[in-house]
Amino acid sequence: MFVSELMSTRLITVELDDKLSAVKEIFESVNIHHLLVIESKMVFGVVSDRDLYKALSPNIGTRTETSKDTATLNKRVHQIASRRPIVLPVSATIEEAIYIFNTHNISCIPIVDHEMEPIGIITTRSILKALDEKKITLLATCKTQ
Repeated sequence: MFVSELMSTRLITVELDDKLSAVKEIFESVNIHHLLVIESKMVFGVVSDRDLYKALSPNIGTRTETSKDTATLNKRVHQIASRRPIVLPVSATIEEAIYIFNTHNISCIPIVDHEMEPIGIITTRSILKALDEKKITLLATCKTQ
């Protein structure tokens, strides 16, 4: 099975100089956990919802919020993005993706074309969902032989 069969092509991207307030708005309005960071149409990095919430003050939106807390929303994507993400071509297999997930501390892999332009994203959640729905049977079959 290929990553193209499980990847999401619904990509939402941000740029290096975008404010974290915009990233926060995206995560709050769309049910996703990763944004691809794009520079010159190519994948430059990844920002996860966890990256965002680590960078923001926990006092935002509370009675104790100060201007210093609010200022964390003005930080830029380049300050928190994971740079040079591990990527895979559309021709990669699910087994290759699983190997990368198991050997690196990441939860998404951008799928790119030969020019490093994003065409999809695969996550650990998408693989687990496919396993639960029995879409991935090759893995279990291979292990028993």
